Amino acid sequence: MRNFTEQELVRREKANKLFEEGIDAFGHRYERDSFAKDIKEKYQDVDHDLFESMEDNAKVAGRIMFIRKMGKASFFTIKDKTGSIQIYISVNDVGEDVYNLFKTADIGDIVGVYGKIMKTKTGEVTIKCLEYTHLVKALKPLPEKFHGLTDKEERYRRRYVDLIMNEESMKVALMRPRIIRCIQNFLDQQGFVEVETPILTTLLTGASARPFTTHHNAQDLDMYLRIALELNLKRLLVGGMESVYEIGRTFRNEGMDPQHNPEFTMMEVYQAYSDLEGMMDLTENMYKTIAREVCGKTTFHYLGHDIDLDGTWNRISMTEAIKEKIGIDFRTITDLDTCIQLAEEHNILLENHERQYGHIVNKFFEKYVEETLIQPTFLYGHPIEISPLTKKNPDDPRFVDRFELFISGHECANAYTELNNPIDQLERFEAQLAEKEMGNEEANDIDMDFVESLEYGMPPAGGIGYGIDRLIMLFTEQESIRDVLLFPTMKERSITKE
Repeated sequence: MRNFTEQELVRREKANKLFEEGIDAFGHRYERDSFAKDIKEKYQDVDHDLFESMEDNAKVAGRIMFIRKMGKASFFTIKDKTGSIQIYISVNDVGEDVYNLFKTADIGDIVGVYGKIMKTKTGEVTIKCLEYTHLVKALKPLPEKFHGLTDKEERYRRRYVDLIMNEESMKVALMRPRIIRCIQNFLDQQGFVEVETPILTTLLTGASARPFTTHHNAQDLDMYLRIALELNLKRLLVGGMESVYEIGRTFRNEGMDPQHNPEFTMMEVYQAYSDLEGMMDLTENMYKTIAREVCGKTTFHYLGHDIDLDGTWNRISMTEAIKEKIGIDFRTITDLDTCIQLAEEHNILLENHERQYGHIVNKFFEKYVEETLIQPTFLYGHPIEISPLTKKNPDDPRFVDRFELFISGHECANAYTELNNPIDQLERFEAQLAEKEMGNEEANDIDMDFVESLEYGMPPAGGIGYGIDRLIMLFTEQESIRDVLLFPTMKERSITKE
């Protein structure tokens, strides 16, 4: 049995009275012709005295956010998806019955208003109500005006209330699709084709991550939710599509923190006849295009730092970055025992599968370098052990042609000169299988169909994966991934809140 507050009981009684009077408390279609932001922008600079001679009308709809009820005339504010606008209503303009109907309204109700555009003596663009339409009765009150929904957990759980109360949340929610559309336009104009590939898969490939598992009843088959988009997109390169990308939901059964959500949006891009340098150029140009066309600026405050996307971005190898920080040059070290000894001296803990040259180099990078890469930096030259799908560097086969984009100490993109040698690819898969047997739960499976696809011939190519949520965090200047996801994954409530 639900328990209602006194205010909720009063609102429910008002809804019942509306029905008794022949008014649907939960409304019907309403044909509006204007939005709050457009009206205010159009008339903001019109002189107050000119409105007397104007006959400009508008029909708007939105949620009541403020009411100042007086005797025979009142002011209230409604909010639509573009913003808020003030309404003036008087018994002389709408009649006593309609005015009495308005007086039963509560903050949170949704109404329609048709009226004449005017400006108050204080200069505020206002609609003088000529027709008032009740649309929806809000049975729950909104949070207290000056505090809003301040509990972050509740903001994420009740995103609908957060969007009503917090302008910043609405701004981010509307900006996200604009950024994604800008990305799509940018890639489409360069000849890329957007595609869709399966979310359900029987193999773990394309990334190092723990999966979510599910079951296909009809085939009695255990399956995974995809952890990456990579191998299917590269199959399309084999098929001759040459330049493809996908923006899609991806799932990794891992922890949650300000940078990670178990389900997230990833974009992967593959271009035949390109390479690592091509992916660097593509990435830098794409970020600058978003900054210019969507945001109108190139400097963003992100995770405590002012990030400047303008100019030429820094490019440095992993071993050079480590050498700069602590003086160890792993390029010149070939003995594994020396690497293990260095790890012990620097208090770096190694799991069994990590007692390899490449894993040790990566551990040093994560400990001493990663958080220091603040301005946009392409970090390249990763060890082969941590890059099973990447082409070997022709000058030093211990490393691969791969880069990660770091901004404000966090990875934002991961790119390869793609491995298209099927013999080498199978050897990499077999090495991953050996790591899985040694306890690496994030190691890849062997995808023999993909190996066979490479045997038909995949053109030389560059490929890159972007965390779309982190990209949007940068451009909307948010510190948590939960602020750019409309419905982030949340723990179950221990106690139901009403």
